[in-house]
Amino acid sequence: MMSENQRIPEELLKAIGANMQTQMRKEQEDKVKNYRILNACAKKGGVLFTGSSLMEQFPVCELAMDAGVSLPVYNRGIGGTTTDDFLREIDTVLLDLQPSKVFLNIGTNDMTDGIYGQRWMEHLAENYETILRIAREKLPEAQIYCMAYYPTNRHLPDQSEWQWAMLKERTTENIARCNQRVKALSERYGCQYIDVNAGLADESGEQKAEFAIDGVHMYASAYRIVFENLKPYLIG
Repeated sequence: MMSENQRIPEELLKAIGANMQTQMRKEQEDKVKNYRILNACAKKGGVLFTGSSLMEQFPVCELAMDAGVSLPVYNRGIGGTTTDDFLREIDTVLLDLQPSKVFLNIGTNDMTDGIYGQRWMEHLAENYETILRIAREKLPEAQIYCMAYYPTNRHLPDQSEWQWAMLKERTTENIARCNQRVKALSERYGCQYIDVNAGLADESGEQKAEFAIDGVHMYASAYRIVFENLKPYLIG
């Protein structure tokens, strides 16, 4: 982990971040366009996994096929997506597929005081509630599973400055508080909150180092554990 005297000046970090955001926005727009094309030929009533990069990088279609899941399984995760982005594209990433089951993991990119200031948790919760309200109105028969946020690791060796900034608000305590909010919202809207993180964390509650790519994103070995944990909800 970087020491204080190795920190990049804040203004330079902001400039780097703005450039990365512009590039990410273009990539997100391209992915949305491709998903719209795919949605036109996708089978309705399948299983949908949707959210941000933590969902996009989940090889769930391959794992589901290997497990013999009979329903069609689709992944509509988009890296860098905030709850604002998700709401803007909710037709493409959720509603158009008319799924019978939805696994939702969205909100980790809201966990930064650089976008919403100190009220980022309130903003996340407000948008998450809007997402569930729309989903319940438009997909009244769907089973909706609100997934707990995965543990992070803020103490990996050689973390870059950008990784450190990304993890600043994603502490074990903040993630636990957000999970409590998600659980309460899921109960309010007749959804099911599921914590499928068993086996991902070390003794301190952080993401196990062997699973960690950058402290947030995970290798396929971790996702295999997640898949085994959620399999009862997928095939039940």
